[in-house]
Amino acid sequence: MSGWARPLLLLLAGACGLALLGYGVYFDRRRRNAPDFQRKLRQKRRKEREKAKEHDAELCKMKNIGRVQEFFLQEVQLGEHWLSRGDHKKSVEHLTNAISVCAQPRQLLQVLHNTLPPQVFEMLMRRIPYAKQRLQAALNEQDCAEDEKE
Repeated sequence: MSGWARPLLLLLAGACGLALLGYGVYFDRRRRNAPDFQRKLRQKRRKEREKAKEHDAELCKMKNIGRVQEFFLQEVQLGEHWLSRGDHKKSVEHLTNAISVCAQPRQLLQVLHNTLPPQVFEMLMRRIPYAKQRLQAALNEQDCAEDEKE
């Protein structure tokens, strides 16, 4: 019995794997060929762009020190909230926003390095330059808008 049981189990495992792969391919193809898939995808991307524009507009209001501190605390709290829920992507997004407006980012990074899981901290470190560029662009845009008004 042990002579043919191992090949039978391997064959059965292979068949299950193949069935799972076929199931995935079938439903992915069905989803992509659905008439409303492209429309839903466009709506989702539009919402993400609008959310990014709103965030950039909020960054533009960063002239007031009190407002910067309020924004910093809000972003840290949101980062912790999403981290506790297991949504690492949203958590990293909010924490990078907090780092980009922080007066002492190195100290904050040290604290985050000690408290965050390693994979989340790595995501955070990769995203920091992008967040700083967005902040700089938003502040430059605000300066240009104020120059035009004067």
